Amino acid sequence: MDVGIDTELTVLAAGLIFLLALGLGVWKYRQMVTAENHLTHPYVDIAHRSALLYSFATLLTAVFVELSAWPTAVNLVAAGVLVAFFVIAIGSYIAHGALRDTTNQFERPDRTTTVAMTALIVGEMGGFSVLLAGFVWGSFLGG
Repeated sequence: MDVGIDTELTVLAAGLIFLLALGLGVWKYRQMVTAENHLTHPYVDIAHRSALLYSFATLLTAVFVELSAWPTAVNLVAAGVLVAFFVIAIGSYIAHGALRDTTNQFERPDRTTTVAMTALIVGEMGGFSVLLAGFVWGSFLGG
């Protein structure tokens, strides 16, 4: 395979997140089968769907990693930050689904919620912006 280690690791992350999504689908199915109303806890459903979407978002990220003109280390950090926030988000949904502690994590926001969401926004948008800029630089401006 003639791709960089940064791309390979990002594709691996996509595959692992997709595998997690499939496992969460089993959890969702079990809740649907065993619940009296045949519904899952909202956060079990959110965890399953978000993992599916994040797996494909991570695969898209791998394309931008591969086409970025930036050094491998820059691409790895940018993709790593992005994927870390994807996984943290999925993990929080799993926790809420397992604990059944809320049906809306923003029902009682506090300072921690605000800091976490700000970090998520900066991390996800910042990480992807670095990769997008690397793609634009390499493909259209300087590469």
